[in-house]
Amino acid sequence: MKFQEDFLQTVWKYQYFDKQGLDTSNGDSIQIKKIGFHNFYEGPDFLEAHVQIGKLEYFGHVEVHLKASDWKHHEHDSDPRYNSVILHVVWEEDKPIFRKDGTPVPTLVLKGRILLDVLRNYERLISGNEALLCSESIHDVADIIKFSALEKALVERLDKKSSEVLEILDKTKGDWEEACFQWMMRAFGFKTNANAMEHLSAMLTIKMLKKHGGSSLIIQAILLGQAGLIPDEVQDEYGKILKGEFDFHSKKYSLPTPMHFSQWKFMGVRPGNFPTYRLVQLGEIISKSPNLLSTILNDSANFKTLQDIFDITIPDYWRYHYHFDKKSGKKISGKISVNSFNLLIINFVVPIWFAYGKYLQESHWQERCFDLLQSIVAEENFIVRKFSSSGWNAQNSFDSQGMIGLFRANCQQKKCLECKVGQNLLKPSKK
Repeated sequence: MKFQEDFLQTVWKYQYFDKQGLDTSNGDSIQIKKIGFHNFYEGPDFLEAHVQIGKLEYFGHVEVHLKASDWKHHEHDSDPRYNSVILHVVWEEDKPIFRKDGTPVPTLVLKGRILLDVLRNYERLISGNEALLCSESIHDVADIIKFSALEKALVERLDKKSSEVLEILDKTKGDWEEACFQWMMRAFGFKTNANAMEHLSAMLTIKMLKKHGGSSLIIQAILLGQAGLIPDEVQDEYGKILKGEFDFHSKKYSLPTPMHFSQWKFMGVRPGNFPTYRLVQLGEIISKSPNLLSTILNDSANFKTLQDIFDITIPDYWRYHYHFDKKSGKKISGKISVNSFNLLIINFVVPIWFAYGKYLQESHWQERCFDLLQSIVAEENFIVRKFSSSGWNAQNSFDSQGMIGLFRANCQQKKCLECKVGQNLLKPSKK
């Protein structure tokens, strides 16, 4: 049977092996008093362990390998961090190993000791052909375990997003308002045009746009013009007005060379998500809420305030156009859809809250994020459907965001043993 090192780490972590008559490869008796803390960073696998070997008590670290020779292959024999390893746990001992100072490391061989149920459960888990290897067994996992797995995945997902926000904050030299603007622009790209929106946001500043808070037309002209979405030879009167406003303000603010139309994606995108349409909506939001950051952080205790921020109506021109000079065959809604609104809360507001709490080291912002996500309906996408088809249904966006994080970090990577669901499925049956 083939398995990876993470399987042995899990076996040690949960002590899924026969501990009767436990001894080292040299015949010294072993009593495990403390397994240590699982270390997910560089250094020994388990820190601050406590074992008794023979009559002596040892306090230090535990390292886990498939083969004892992996100690030298990983160059632990020359790494001083491994001088404090008190027990080497391996599947098989193919050679004796030594610390940097030449002293031997006591070795525990698990071959023939791992509980049969655990081996069978592991083989059953990794032999699945579905995208979710646990799909056939997920119904055996308690809801509290699944919730815990989603919570962990969600925190890791939000932590990653908030780190991206804080990177922007660093680039803006601690300007939260500017960082919020750039993050909002990226969120309005709705994945397909997120990178282009990010590029555009770096060419403008919210302070400049706020100077025209009383005129959404000027803000829209600057956004569309700098995006390269206003044709040089625009024909209709409204387009000419926007072109004139952009040309004037581009010179006034010494704006860089505009982006090119080809940088934006229209193919395969629903018309309501065209970048022209989204930039017009952004212009309305900035014009309506010039103090957007303050509103999001301080005035959005209830959901209604957040709804009000995005409750905008675009100019009549855009009710009948997706592009300049090309009239649409049907009237277009001037509102941000409920689905788009929910995605903006998930991908714009929540990461800003989480990053702000992380920046201030105030944990209540994390709980605020959780509460907000639990008030939003679950997303519908191919990842959430994979969980649903296995009988694990998302009740809200807390669940769906957790599922997305879990799928990408664990399921796709086949890292089942880093997931609490996979760990739970590995445990032996009760007798």
